[in-house]
Amino acid sequence: MAQAVAPKNRPARAPAPALPPFEALDRTHHKIIEVLGQFERLLAHLDENGADDVARASAAEIFAFFEGHARNHHLEEERHVFPSLLASDNVRLVEAVRRLQQDHGWLEEDWLELAPQIEAIAKGYNWWDLAMLRLALPIFTALYHEHIGLEESLIYPEARRRQAALDAGAQARSA
Repeated sequence: MAQAVAPKNRPARAPAPALPPFEALDRTHHKIIEVLGQFERLLAHLDENGADDVARASAAEIFAFFEGHARNHHLEEERHVFPSLLASDNVRLVEAVRRLQQDHGWLEEDWLELAPQIEAIAKGYNWWDLAMLRLALPIFTALYHEHIGLEESLIYPEARRRQAALDAGAQARSA
């Protein structure tokens, strides 16, 4: 794709970051589902074995993933996927994006509740609460599954279509 050149009356500026490849976003969705399964297995392990070395290692992986990669994934969507869709005149599409933005807030709230518990297990502290985790994890998991389902069934296909149209237009202009 050819890079646009700013008109002479506009200052040059660094290019905006490219839309992240949808394959990377899709891989993160698969990883989220995988780590949520690991989280469920951790609770069963804690029930049977307590916070042994296996539980601590698993908790550390879960904590690192949701603290970093999952949060960054949401930021990428907010920066690169959602804006053009929010500018659409398709009411259903805009409502779906608004719902996903709300989900990001709720997922963050849920994570902020879960994170100290998981971090405590990872660090070998004994104040974590298995009953609380058993109550909170199904809510977190269900929201993520619904969220990913909406993104992959409606939002990503539309964002891909729009990106392809932009790319085709840019190629036509540069030809």
